Amino acid sequence: MAARWRVLPLNLNRYYSLVAAGLFLLQPPASAASLQVQVQNNSAQPVAGAVVFLQSAAASAAVKAEATANIIQRNTTFVPEVLVIPRGTAVTFPNEDTVRHHVYSFSPIKQFEIKLYVGTPTEPVVFEQAGVAALGCNIHDHMIAWVVVLDTPYYSRSDSEGLAVLHNVPPGDYTLRVWHKSLLSEADVPARPISISTGPSLQQVQLK
Repeated sequence: MAARWRVLPLNLNRYYSLVAAGLFLLQPPASAASLQVQVQNNSAQPVAGAVVFLQSAAASAAVKAEATANIIQRNTTFVPEVLVIPRGTAVTFPNEDTVRHHVYSFSPIKQFEIKLYVGTPTEPVVFEQAGVAALGCNIHDHMIAWVVVLDTPYYSRSDSEGLAVLHNVPPGDYTLRVWHKSLLSEADVPARPISISTGPSLQQVQLK
């Protein structure tokens, strides 16, 4: 017996619903913005190496710890001098010198000591709390470094022209902050309310 094909009527309402759902899934996420921040000192000269970051409740919720970061001891110097990491990131302290070092921090956000050692300590130091930790070496007083722990994924460093660029920032309300190793206290760190839209924007911050 020959097979008979039966053509079912097309349900246009269901068809249009499926098409609309597919188009919705293909839509890009809400537009992110870029923020440029020009950092200057009180003489209107550009400041290089400033840490520029945006704080908000939403930014805090978006924080993810990075893979283990390093501060190397090389030629009796901490490298890098300033390490910027998201909250929750672990840091190791490899000693590449032939002399032993004793790394420590008495900062409120993280107090620790790695007593005289060479090579790489087996246990990294995890920085769970946002803030700035100053580091030193008990053997070499001239050695100093800073770990800047941020409660936000939106941050950058200013270049030699004092310009920092933050990419892929979701629109919303934030507090713009700028830290530099020359600032003496938390009170010196600027805090400016800022609203980010979908387009690029430029801010200028002058440090004390």
